[in-house]
Amino acid sequence: MKNTFTSKLLIMNRLSFFSKSFFWAIVILSLTNCVVVRQGEFGVKRTFGKYSDKVYTSGLKGFNPFTSTVVKVSAQTENLEVSINIPSREGLTIQSEVSILYQVKKKDAPDLLRNVGMDYEGTIILPVFRSAVADVTSKYYAKDMHSGNRAEIEASIRDLMMKTLNAKGILIESVLLKSIVLPKNLTKAIEDKLESEQQAQRMEFILQQEKQEAERKRISAAATRDANKIISEGLTPEILQFKALEAWLQLSQSPNAKVIITNGTVPMVMDPDEVGKNTGLIKN
Repeated sequence: MKNTFTSKLLIMNRLSFFSKSFFWAIVILSLTNCVVVRQGEFGVKRTFGKYSDKVYTSGLKGFNPFTSTVVKVSAQTENLEVSINIPSREGLTIQSEVSILYQVKKKDAPDLLRNVGMDYEGTIILPVFRSAVADVTSKYYAKDMHSGNRAEIEASIRDLMMKTLNAKGILIESVLLKSIVLPKNLTKAIEDKLESEQQAQRMEFILQQEKQEAERKRISAAATRDANKIISEGLTPEILQFKALEAWLQLSQSPNAKVIITNGTVPMVMDPDEVGKNTGLIKN
């Protein structure tokens, strides 16, 4: 009987222990919450309204939901699209679509949240960009924004923005002027100028071809002149007499009737009928 009572008492004690353990486990779990910080995100714990200096990277993070929360910030490169009217040096207003590629620096994420808040795009990035783009583009003519100076303008805007935003924990990677819409009258003037330049280039090409053709003819004429000079210098009396002897030899072997008149050096061949008419030896 005693053993049975002891066993029941032992079982009750064990049940009481498990009940208490389960109760405290529920209490602990109720006082603790978890959050998943994904890849491409930073997590910063805020306890009683104050941000911690520690920055969480990807993984499962626990916190007390009654006193704390974890604020997540993108760690990836973000693309901020802006439509803006920008001024030029001559006072024109130019419409442009701009992409601002930026990234929040990990070590500065807590200070960014403390000093600026979550809306850092509207609070500091856009105002700084509008000021920088006005300062830079006002130094360039409108036509420069359609030329090779565009990359220079983009780099100048980025550098000017970084002077302010770098200390705030924001890295500006690039500023891209994706489209430039010039006033219609300026666009027409630029097109006319480009067409005139193309016509001038075509005319320059034609003139260059004419110069090359004239040079070719000059070289050809000089070559012909030099060849004739060489031939004339080589026709000595001895060579002419030798060629005459060769001609007489060939004429003597011809079966056709002929009259050969010579001055002793160069033969001249004539038709016999023509000789008779000229000398009066042949009569009709």
